[in-house]
Amino acid sequence: MARHLVIGNGKMLVNLDNHCYMRDLYFPYVGQLNHTGGQPCRFGVWCNGKFVWLDDPAWEIELGYIENSLVTNVTARHEGLGLELNMNDGIHQRECIYLKRVVVRNLTSDPKDVRVFFHQDLMIDGNEVGDTAAYYPSNRTVFHYKRSSYFMFNGRSQTGGIHQYSTGIKRFHSAEGTWRDAEDGDLSGNAIAQGSVDSTIGFRVELPGGSESTLYYWMSVGENLEEVKRLDQYVQESHPEKLLSRIVIYWNHWLTKVGSHFRFGDLPSEVVRLFKHSLLIVRTQIDERGAILAANDTDILQYNRDHYSYMWPRDGALIADAMSMAGYHGTIAPFFDFCGKALSPEGYLYHKYNPDGTVGSSWHPYVVQGASRLPIQEDETALVLFALWKDYERHGEIELPQSLYPTLVRKAASFLCDYVDPSLGLPLPSYDLWEERYGIWTYTVAAVYGGLMGAAYFADLFGDYERSDRYRNVAERMKLGMLTHLWDEEAGRFARGLVQRDGRWEKDMTIESSLFGLFEFGVLPADDDRVSRTMQAIEQGLSVRTEVGGVARYTNDYYFQQTGDVERVPGNPWVICTLWVADFQIETARSLADLERPRAALESIVRRTLEGGNLPEQVHPIDGTPLSVAPLTWSHATYIKSVCRYVRKREQLSSALGEI
Repeated sequence: MARHLVIGNGKMLVNLDNHCYMRDLYFPYVGQLNHTGGQPCRFGVWCNGKFVWLDDPAWEIELGYIENSLVTNVTARHEGLGLELNMNDGIHQRECIYLKRVVVRNLTSDPKDVRVFFHQDLMIDGNEVGDTAAYYPSNRTVFHYKRSSYFMFNGRSQTGGIHQYSTGIKRFHSAEGTWRDAEDGDLSGNAIAQGSVDSTIGFRVELPGGSESTLYYWMSVGENLEEVKRLDQYVQESHPEKLLSRIVIYWNHWLTKVGSHFRFGDLPSEVVRLFKHSLLIVRTQIDERGAILAANDTDILQYNRDHYSYMWPRDGALIADAMSMAGYHGTIAPFFDFCGKALSPEGYLYHKYNPDGTVGSSWHPYVVQGASRLPIQEDETALVLFALWKDYERHGEIELPQSLYPTLVRKAASFLCDYVDPSLGLPLPSYDLWEERYGIWTYTVAAVYGGLMGAAYFADLFGDYERSDRYRNVAERMKLGMLTHLWDEEAGRFARGLVQRDGRWEKDMTIESSLFGLFEFGVLPADDDRVSRTMQAIEQGLSVRTEVGGVARYTNDYYFQQTGDVERVPGNPWVICTLWVADFQIETARSLADLERPRAALESIVRRTLEGGNLPEQVHPIDGTPLSVAPLTWSHATYIKSVCRYVRKREQLSSALGEI
C-alpha cells in the first residue's frame, strides 16, 4: 500500500503509484470524492509493433520530484523497446487542471514509430453506475461525466492532437475495458459509452534514430461541460509547457518562507530535502476550506473497507501546529474555522469528519453493556485549542482567535471544564488517541491541560478574567490529579492511564509512546525527573531491536503486527513515535554533542521514505518496507516539527557558546 507521487492544489488531489498510474483523483474536496476508486489509469507505449504497459517489469523506473516543487520527475527506461521516457506531472496551482509532459527518447540508431496511450478508468462520485464517456468533436477531446462532475482529456504531440480514441464498457460481464483495445496499437474509435465505462486516447510520435520528442497530456476538471471546455482552451492557449514551468516556480516561491529564516546548521542535505518535501506533501493534504486529511491512499480499503480520507481533529491539530511552527500560519488558519463550525452544540468535536464538514464514520459506540457513553476522544477537542494558542503565540495574528473566541474557544473550554470526574480531578473517560480503548489516559489529560491553558491565555488576552481563572484552575487541578493518580512510584514512570475494573480504577502500566505529551503540552518540563524517567522507559521498552530500528507505539501493538517476538519487536516502528523520542532528546540537550542522537534519528527517517520521498505511517520491523498508508500527513508533519525543534535548539546552544 502506497502512493509514491502526490500532487494537488487544495481543491484537487491526484495520487500516482510506482508505475506512474493515476490511482486516486479527488475533487472538489481533497479527500472527497475519489473519482477513480483506487483503480489504475494505465499508461502504455506501442513501438514498432510491440506494446508494453508501464507496470511491465522490463521497465526501469526512477521516481522523484523536481527539486522544491510539486511537479514529478520520473524516468522510465525499456531496453527491449529501445526507449526512455522522462515524465513530469503537476496540478495547476489555481485551476483544476492536471498536466503531464512525456519526453520520448529513441535509444537506438533506428527510426521508431511510437504510439503513447493514456487510459481513463473513472468511477465518478465514487461508483461506476451511470457514468458516460464520449468523444467531443468540437475540440477533439474525450470527456467523462456524471451529475456535476466533468473530466475532459486532451493532449498534443509533434503530429497533432489525439491520434486515436475509444470509449467502452469495463468490469461488466466479460468486458475488461478499452485498455485492452490499445494493446494492438489501434483503438476502435467508439464514440460513446454509458454505465460502467472507461476510455483510452492515443498520440503518435515519429522518432528518427537517436532523437527525442515531447508530448503533453492534460485533464480539465469542473462542474459542467462549459467549465472543462474553458479550462481545456486555457491549456491550449497558454501552452502546457509554460503552465508546468509556472507550477514549479509557484512552489519554489511557496517554500521561500523557510529559506529566509532557517539556519539548518549541521543537518545533512537529505534531511533538509525531506523537510521541504514534507511541507509540500502536507500542503497537498489540506483542503482550501480547512480540512486537513490524515491520508488519501485508498489501498487501505482492501483491509478495512474504510479509508483515512478523514479530518481527525487530533491529526489536524498536531499537523497545524507543525505547519505553524514552520511559518505557514495562512495555510492552516482555515483549519480552525473548520473546527469552529464542526464543534457540537455541547462543545466537543466528534471522532472524525469528512472534508465537507459532515461527521465521518466511527467505531466508538454510544452504549456499552447497557450504559451510555460519549463516543469521543477528548484529546481531539483539547488539541485544537492548544494548537490555536501556539499559533497565536508564534505569529501574533489576533483576528483569527478573536473571531473564534466565542464560538470555538469558550464553548470547547467550557466542555473540558465540565467533563471532569470530581473524585479524581481528571477528565471523565473517553477513547485514547489511538482510538482503541476507553478510560482516562495520561496523554488525554496532558492534552486537556494544554487546551485549557491555551483557552486561559486567550481569555486573558481578551480581558475575560473570570473565565481565565476558571480554565486555569481546572487545568491545575488536573495536573494535581495526574501527579496523584497517574504517576507510579514503584515503576518510576507515568502510567498509560486508568481503566475501570469491578467498579475500581486501576493503572494501565503498558509502556506507551504517547506519554511524550507530558512535556509537549506543558504539564511538566522535559527535564523534570518524572518525565525523564518515563521517556527513558519508552526508549528502552519500545525501541525495535532490529537493523530497521525505530520506536513502536506501545508494547505488543497489534496493528499490522508482523512478528510475535515482542521482546525484540514490541510493535512496528512508527515514524511519529520515533520522532517523539527524538523530540525529547532535543528538548533536553545541554550541548551540541547531545544533538547527535536526534540528528541520527532524523537521518534514519530519510531512509524510511518511499522512492519519491513520501513517508508511510509505519514500516516493517524486519525489512523496512512501508506498512499501512503512505503518505501519512501526520508522519510528514511530525518530521517538520522535529526539524524545527532541532534548528531552534541548535541555534540556542550555539548562541550560548558564542558560535553565532
